[in-house]
Amino acid sequence: MALYDITDTICALSSAPGTGAIAVIRLSGRDVYSICSKSFRASNPGFSFTTALPYTIHHGFLVEGQQVIDEVLISLFKAPHSYTGEDVVEISCHGSEFIQQQILDALVHAGCRLAKPGEFTLRAFLNGKFDLSQAEAVADLIASSSQSAHDLALAQMRGGFSKKIKELRQKLVDFTSLIELELDFSEEDVEFASRSDLAILLDELDQELSRLIQSFSLGNVIKKGIPVAIIGKPNVGKSTLLNTLLNEEKAIVSEIPGTTRDAIEDTIVIEGYSFRFIDTAGLRDSEDRIETMGIDRTWSKIEEASIVLYLFDATVDAYTDVADAIAEIGEVMEDPKKRLILIGNKTDLLSELPHGFKKFVEHETIFVSAKRKENIHMIADSLLKSVKDHEISDGAVVSNSRHLEALQKSLEAIQHVRQGFQNKLPADLAAIDIRQALYHLGEITGEITTDEILGNIFGRFCIGK
Repeated sequence: MALYDITDTICALSSAPGTGAIAVIRLSGRDVYSICSKSFRASNPGFSFTTALPYTIHHGFLVEGQQVIDEVLISLFKAPHSYTGEDVVEISCHGSEFIQQQILDALVHAGCRLAKPGEFTLRAFLNGKFDLSQAEAVADLIASSSQSAHDLALAQMRGGFSKKIKELRQKLVDFTSLIELELDFSEEDVEFASRSDLAILLDELDQELSRLIQSFSLGNVIKKGIPVAIIGKPNVGKSTLLNTLLNEEKAIVSEIPGTTRDAIEDTIVIEGYSFRFIDTAGLRDSEDRIETMGIDRTWSKIEEASIVLYLFDATVDAYTDVADAIAEIGEVMEDPKKRLILIGNKTDLLSELPHGFKKFVEHETIFVSAKRKENIHMIADSLLKSVKDHEISDGAVVSNSRHLEALQKSLEAIQHVRQGFQNKLPADLAAIDIRQALYHLGEITGEITTDEILGNIFGRFCIGK
C-alpha cells in the first residue's frame, strides 16, 4: 500500500504553530491553482492563476463563499522549479490561530487535503529534488540549535555526504557489472574483473566506510550536543562550576557534602558548538542509599560523556590523590577519543602551590576559582580544542543512526567479499556480497527504499515541512 496519495493537493501551516504577526500556509499539488482560485480574490481585477507569472507575489483576500477571512499575500511557484517539484502556493496571512484555521478549513472545502508530517519533503524526494539523506538533513536543519549543528545539516542537505556515498556505490556498480559478465561466460573461464584491481578497490572501500563510521562519534555529538560530565569528590565546587558556566543558579550549592544526589543537566553554546553539561553526585564511599544511587549514576554519566571535567580542591588535593582518581576513571573511559580535563578549583583560597604542582602542569591542569569566575574562559578554550581536534575536513560526516547502521552493514559485506576472494570462492558468491553492499549503500540515499522506511523517516518531520 502506498505511503501517501501523492495525487492529492495538500495544504498545511508551514510557520510555527501559535499566534504571531504573520503565518504561512503552504499548498502543493497538480490542482493547487484551481483550488486557490475558489478562495482567493485578487486586488488586481485582471489577475488569473492561469496567466500569472511564476515566482510572483499577489495581494488579495481569502474568502469562504461571500465571507472574507483575511487580507493575504500569495506566492506562486511552478513545477518543476519549486520545493516539492509540483505547483506550489504559499499564503501569507495574519498570525491569528483563528484565521489560520479558517483558511485551512476553506482550502479543505475547496478540494485540498491536510498534509501529513513531512509530506512536502517526501514529495520533493519522490520528485527527485534531492535524495533521502538530503531530505533527512532538512529535518536536522530545522532542529539545529547551534552553529555547528546548522553547518553540518546544511552541508548534508547540499549533498556533501550523499555525493561521497554515490561515488562509493558507483565504483562497486562498475566492478560488479564485470563480475556479472564473468558469470555469463562462466563456461569459457574468462576473467573480466581483475582480482588485483578488486583488492585495491576493496581496500579503498574498507578505508572510506571505516572513516565514515568513525565520524559518527563526532557527527552525533555535534547534532545532539557534546556531553560533558563534571565529576569529582563531594564539596569540591562542581555545582558552583556548573552555575558559573551556565551563568545561572541551576544547581544547589551547599557546604554540606553530598548535596547533589542526581545528575543535573543543561546546555550552552560556545562558539557555535553545543555542550551538554552534567553535574554529578560526588564520588565517595557512602552508606546513604539515595546518595549511593546518585554515585552509581555518576559512573554511568562518565561512560556516556565525550569529555570529562575532573574537579578537585586545589587547597587540599595533592597530585598523588588526583592520579589515583584518574586511574580509576580511566578504567571506565574505554574510548581513547574521550578526553579527561583536570580542573583545580578554589584558587582564591590558595596560600601556596598545590602539592605536586609540576605534575599538574605537565597534565595541562586548569586552575580556576568557580566562585569568583576566574579562568573559566580557559575551560571553554579547552572544550573547544577537544572538539576541533577531531573535526573532519571534507564535510562527509555521519550524524544519522540509520546511515550508520547501513554503513556498518555495507562494510561487513565488503569484508565478506575480501575473505571470499582470499579463500578463492567462486565469483557468483562474491557477487552476492557485493550486491548486499550496494543494497545498504542505496538505502542511505533512497535508491533502495520501502514504504516502511519512508514512513519512519518522514513521520518524524513536523507538519508543514
